[in-house]
Amino acid sequence: MIAREPDDVIRADPARIELDPALLASVRANRSAMLAALDAAEGPIYGVNTGMGRLAGVRLSTAQQAEHQRNLLVGRAVGGPPWLSPELTRALMRMRLRSFLRPEAAVSAELVSFLADRLNDGFTPAVPRGGLGSAGEIIPLAHAFQTFAGLGSVLEDGVVVPAAEALRRRGVRPFEPGPKEGASLIQGSPLAQAYAWTTSGSVHQLVDLQTLCAAIAVDVTGAPRSVYQYAIPNPHVTAVLAEFSELTSGALARPGVVQAPVSLRVGPRVIGFLDQVCADLVATLRESWDTPGDSPSFVDGAFVPTTGYHAADLGLRMDAVKAAVVHVGEVAVQRLHRLLDPQFSGLPAQLAVDPGPQAGLTPLHKRAVGELHALRRLASPATIGSLDTSAGQEDVQAFAWAAGAELETAIGHLFTITACELIAGAQARHLGAGDGAPGLAGAYRWIAATVPPVLVDRPLGPDVDRLVAVCRETYVDQLADL
Repeated sequence: MIAREPDDVIRADPARIELDPALLASVRANRSAMLAALDAAEGPIYGVNTGMGRLAGVRLSTAQQAEHQRNLLVGRAVGGPPWLSPELTRALMRMRLRSFLRPEAAVSAELVSFLADRLNDGFTPAVPRGGLGSAGEIIPLAHAFQTFAGLGSVLEDGVVVPAAEALRRRGVRPFEPGPKEGASLIQGSPLAQAYAWTTSGSVHQLVDLQTLCAAIAVDVTGAPRSVYQYAIPNPHVTAVLAEFSELTSGALARPGVVQAPVSLRVGPRVIGFLDQVCADLVATLRESWDTPGDSPSFVDGAFVPTTGYHAADLGLRMDAVKAAVVHVGEVAVQRLHRLLDPQFSGLPAQLAVDPGPQAGLTPLHKRAVGELHALRRLASPATIGSLDTSAGQEDVQAFAWAAGAELETAIGHLFTITACELIAGAQARHLGAGDGAPGLAGAYRWIAATVPPVLVDRPLGPDVDRLVAVCRETYVDQLADL
């Protein structure tokens, strides 16, 4: 896909990004204006003709300025493994490319093209996943983009390879950053943006899948559906209830059941809240895309200091989504437990074909409980915990990247819980009378195609892992719709 504006680089085919010549011409014109303003400047310009952090008061000579831009990518690369996933690293690179296509960064067209080319040829820097105690994201970004200069390491098929070797294999000379470019490469919060971008897509998948789980639970237990007819003035809950109602249309209530357990009754509501906080995250991400990340940024011909590196807004939103993911997980595990209990399901104990000689799906519930235990420990906000660094010059950190990392982990736990619940729901439908709600017939077939009914006890771990993979793939990537 040809990118004609900054947003196109996050909508393009992940395999290929081509930059429109007109867009590159705009980048060149803005770069020329910035260089002219730099030549005319008589005072200090932070990070360009001065040091950074506590050393911002140190003026640099012309020779030192050129060396300084390269050094910015070297001395701050103090992290180590474990590394970010290749998918997240490349999302980070896309966020960086998007920001460089805006006028505020004023980097060269050569750097923009170099970055696009590395996305196209699969170049994947080794970027640390933790230990990032800086204001902004200087440490991970130094690891990411020192590789452009042939320093540090990249990942190739999971193997750590020297960046210089990876560039040589591609027939590419290392990039030498020009004025301001080293600073631009390590400023802003593209890692937090990458986490927000990728996790919001996964949450949208989980909203769909959890709505399906809630509908199946009502269908197989014969729970009364009148409780879902109430009106809630929340468009996200309303949308989930509409989908839920369509899926459960025609489901038969079990005689004698007056009221279902709370976990069944509140399911659509808590799923709707997850959708709501995810929408808030997406809105905040959009705002961050329009906020200059460089400090200073080149705005209307002048160098302007900014606070775009402080992505607390994204971090706090991801913390909120994480808390909602935990609550959805709690409801799901309780709902799963009710499916195993004849008192609530009207089905054989533990959903076993032959209860007693067979354990049925009780071990599956225990797997879900373990996942929930790990999930709950992630509920604390990750954005809290600032400390002084740089001799007090940097005395607050946003830790937005940490919120993203924990949200990514939490999502993984909820996918596993969801897979356990889907297996149990399909097993309950197999053991129950009739075909169930017509709107769920396709879902039951879809689950059974991956995980056949449990007719005798078998190790279900591989079934869970296989269904998790299918769940992540079946609901197509929604990132381009954000």
